[in-house]
Amino acid sequence: MKPDKNYSAEMPFLAHLFEVRDRLMRILVAVLLIFCCLFPFANEIYLLLAEPLTRHLPAGGSMIATQVASPFLTPFKLSLVLSFFVAIPYILYQMWSFIAPGLYQHERRLVMPLIISSSALYYVGMAFAYFIVFPVMFGFFTSVTPQGVAVMTDITSYLDFVLKLFFAFGVAFEVPVAVFIAIATGVTTVTALEKKRPYIIVIAFVVGMLLTPPDVLSQTLLAVPMLILFEGGLFVSRIFLRKREAATDDAVTVTPTAADSTGQKTTAKRYDRDSGALGDDHWKGQE
Repeated sequence: MKPDKNYSAEMPFLAHLFEVRDRLMRILVAVLLIFCCLFPFANEIYLLLAEPLTRHLPAGGSMIATQVASPFLTPFKLSLVLSFFVAIPYILYQMWSFIAPGLYQHERRLVMPLIISSSALYYVGMAFAYFIVFPVMFGFFTSVTPQGVAVMTDITSYLDFVLKLFFAFGVAFEVPVAVFIAIATGVTTVTALEKKRPYIIVIAFVVGMLLTPPDVLSQTLLAVPMLILFEGGLFVSRIFLRKREAATDDAVTVTPTAADSTGQKTTAKRYDRDSGALGDDHWKGQE
């Protein structure tokens, strides 16, 4: 099934703009609704976010607010950003609904699983940062504090720091999706990526160095999962390619199904490489 050829004609430029506006408004309303549900618990959410650091503070230690409005604005910002994170699946769904009419049927079958998997991987990356990376990293930082120096982190600085790490780990965990898309669309191949594995290892550690604090521990905790996820992307891509090749081989197999009065008409399955679907092909043969 091919995309509707009249789709562009039926929807002029202004109609596309109106649809984009409507979908952006839906996204904004969804984020605001989530924000309204989260903001009453903003202080509790911030305490939960700060727990990986506060558990390592010395007895009597606490976080501080260095600006007058920080006690209000920092939890407010956290609630707003968290609302966006929670709404990511709905945001991706709105994007998918906008582009779906212009896609082939086999492309539609791929996009939805990719949206679900990319959302799940982003959340897994954030959870990995919170439950694994933060405790190890903050435990290390507080343990090497020079004697006589009191660890009193500003709440705004802490929020900005952890949000950057959430973003870094969330994006890093999208590696399997990026690998799969690159291979499925023919940009590269499994063999080519396997040959470039030594370079990819170096790139992973460089990315870890750029996206995390300047310590080897944080860099390694980001680079190693990226490499594991890269191998996972290759594994899934191999399975996908084998299934696609098997489907193509079955589709192009000619199987006579009918004959006319002269015995000249046969029907065969044809693989439509544009739409990824099967169709019937009729032709006249020679006796």
